Amino acid sequence: MLVGMGVPGLILLVAIAATGWAGAAAIASALAALGGPGGMAGGVCVLMACGLISAGLAKFGFRKIFEATVRGLLAKGISKQEILNNVERYPITKDLKTQN
Repeated sequence: MLVGMGVPGLILLVAIAATGWAGAAAIASALAALGGPGGMAGGVCVLMACGLISAGLAKFGFRKIFEATVRGLLAKGISKQEILNNVERYPITKDLKTQN
């Protein structure tokens, strides 16, 4: 759980460093940059989503989440070939694409 909570902090730290500001102005502009059109509230939501995703990965592992996602896509009626075609278009390494 602690690993999952550290990821949003690291993301915010990098965003703060990228702003070039200091103090509250750095936090406000970092959150606004992360939130895009949602502003600071959107930035908080982005960090919360990152925390949930990383906590899930830390708790269950990538393979379990991946398998559950594929089962869900198959249950929705998406064919195995469509899933494979989508994976081929993802900007990830060949090693990740070919893992069983």
